[in-house]
Amino acid sequence: MNHAQLAALGRALRVLGEHGETLTADTPDGRLQEIRADLRRALDLLEESAGTNAPATRCAEHPQGPVDESAPDLCLLCETRRRAARRSEYQGRPGPVQQAAPAPSRYGVREDRPQPQQRWLPELWNGQEWQLCGTPRRDRREAEAYLAAQRRGARPAMAYRLVHEFTDYEVLRVWGTPVRVDIEPMNNL
Repeated sequence: MNHAQLAALGRALRVLGEHGETLTADTPDGRLQEIRADLRRALDLLEESAGTNAPATRCAEHPQGPVDESAPDLCLLCETRRRAARRSEYQGRPGPVQQAAPAPSRYGVREDRPQPQQRWLPELWNGQEWQLCGTPRRDRREAEAYLAAQRRGARPAMAYRLVHEFTDYEVLRVWGTPVRVDIEPMNNL
């Protein structure tokens, strides 16, 4: 519903509210016809502004989805998912709840450990420590090109480095010389 439709519908409903306040048992027929016309006008505005059909289900995820009368939310899609989960539990397969291992392993299981990922981390020296200066890259040439562009930029840092991350960190190359800068003026005198 756009702003113009909202304003027109609000005006029509306010007019109906005023009619409702002045309505009595001895209201003349001419006045009732006027109320009827205003009521039709408000209903037409409401039909224009309500673009979609009324929701077929009570499901927030699939309001216009197929209907299953036996489902609590009337949604066939969600009820099919729930039935599949119940069926797998009855057949002995683990459902959404994982079953515990008979004895926990000291080193964990494979799914507990993250998969190794290779990334190239561009970092800059801020005068105190190395900090990440761009998005970690999956391609080394792309990371080096990014650092070259940073060095040619308007305000380059004192030093840059490229760190290879593959389950561990390894500094590959350093551009410039990092010098520790005291943040207090005049050495705390």
